[in-house]
Amino acid sequence: MPHPALAEARAALRRDLASPLWEAALQDAVTQRAWWLSQWADGAPHVLGLVAQDVQEAVHELDPMWPRCTEPSCPERDGHALFVEPDLGPDPFWTCHRTGLPVAAVGHLHG
Repeated sequence: MPHPALAEARAALRRDLASPLWEAALQDAVTQRAWWLSQWADGAPHVLGLVAQDVQEAVHELDPMWPRCTEPSCPERDGHALFVEPDLGPDPFWTCHRTGLPVAAVGHLHG
């Protein structure tokens, strides 16, 4: 049975991806982080952000603009991708690096 943090990360990223096209990238990220979590059990609060970063790196190979910025105050909307912050920590957000503002919690891009 997978660790609850991995199951939550998988579900959250599925919502953010909104396409089965990236399922292999998501599964690879979850598999890699399962090993990581087996080595550092106290790292569970960090898994969501790490899986999001791993998936984004994989998706960027074909779509470097995912996920697109939708921050209303950003002067370059749709001109760049969002990134996950913090790099390592709980409660990660997709963030516009042009404005520095959080756009959506990981798992809540489309809602």
